[in-house]
Amino acid sequence: MQTQSSPVHGSPAQAESTRRVALASMVGTSIEWYDFFIFGTASALVFGQLFFPNFSELAGTLAAFASFAVGFVARPVGGLLFGHIGDRVGRKTTLIVTLTMMGLATFVMGLLPTFATIGIWAPILMVVLRFVQGMAVGGEWGGAVLMAVEHSDKKRRGFFGSFAQVGSAVGGLLSTGMFLLMQQLPEEDFLAWGWRVPFLVSIVLVGIGLFIRLRITESPEFTKVQQTRGVAKVPVVELLRGDARNVLLAAGLYLSHGVLFYAMTVYTISYTTRAYGLEQNLYLVGVTAAGAVQILTIPLMGILSDRLGRRPVIIFGTVFIALFAIPLNFMITAQVPVLAWLAVVISICIGHNAVYSPTAALYSEMFPARVRYSGASIGYQFGGAIAGFVPLVAASLVGAAGGAYWPIPAMIALAALIGLGCILLVRPAVEDEDPAPADLPREPVPPDPA
Repeated sequence: MQTQSSPVHGSPAQAESTRRVALASMVGTSIEWYDFFIFGTASALVFGQLFFPNFSELAGTLAAFASFAVGFVARPVGGLLFGHIGDRVGRKTTLIVTLTMMGLATFVMGLLPTFATIGIWAPILMVVLRFVQGMAVGGEWGGAVLMAVEHSDKKRRGFFGSFAQVGSAVGGLLSTGMFLLMQQLPEEDFLAWGWRVPFLVSIVLVGIGLFIRLRITESPEFTKVQQTRGVAKVPVVELLRGDARNVLLAAGLYLSHGVLFYAMTVYTISYTTRAYGLEQNLYLVGVTAAGAVQILTIPLMGILSDRLGRRPVIIFGTVFIALFAIPLNFMITAQVPVLAWLAVVISICIGHNAVYSPTAALYSEMFPARVRYSGASIGYQFGGAIAGFVPLVAASLVGAAGGAYWPIPAMIALAALIGLGCILLVRPAVEDEDPAPADLPREPVPPDPA
């Protein structure tokens, strides 16, 4: 029986396949993050009023941010569940399941009655759906990244892996753009039905994403694992026995960019509105601008990581984030819109992206192929679970500081220093015969007892 040969690595057919898979990863991830981010924006703008109306303004904001954080608690659960499926069944199948879960949960959110209609069941149902969202995104990122990286040439992993990261920027851009559009409505219309539109539109985007994902091929590295009967029986057990250290380092590294991102794109929206009385959509202009610029800077940082190595680019990013915390505080509290916009754009597009973009390839290189989906997902999502509490913690810290903003830059700088320590300790998996980041030394291979 003849079998169809796969395209020669480096051939035009292989290059076309890599580009198609990278694009599919970006589109699917864009939709998933759009769904995930619109909840964060709605938490800052309307959920406190609609789902927690009996609370004080501060307490309502805290409750809304707490429900936002539930999605992040669910992310490691999703990473564990879908990491297992991805390492056992395949990357492609898992990504189809996660996209469908996310789309249905988000669409139903747009139909939810508010507290005024069904009372306490409104926030309860919202939290349940948020948990489903979190599980879906917990399994999405690892699979999307691996599909792009495992299809690509080893010397271009940083670039093609960054396509999945661009999806986050596109998703954020779409979500803030949709809310900016809806906020052009009169306030009573926005509160009555306008906030629902971004949630309901997601069902169309999910249909597009599923169509694209069904047309791509399975990861060649996972196919090789299957053919050699190397599929792990219980991936997470094998992962924690041999690579628990890298899982923890991956989580710590996430904090350096995750804390910054959610402080700037979720909490600060609420802060500038409540503390300075600025219009809600004013700060969103800066967040939207940052999302647009990221579409260029994320691939650029991926290319730099291919040429310079993952470690130098990420070190630059963590140091930049820590140092920029000082001017960041001034730029946000100056009450000058242009400075606030620049604060978001500079911190996200330079510091955040210098760390965020290379992690797609780096996390793939940190774990062997047979447990890679589990390793990348659990490490990344565990860090995400911690960062998800940033808006809630930020609101509490600012409240304790009498309304001053300075605890937020201090928290961002601390997280950046944690990430700096983690990247200095990271090592790639031994099985990776030709790692792109030559600056990362291998763990020594133990001698054969025989």
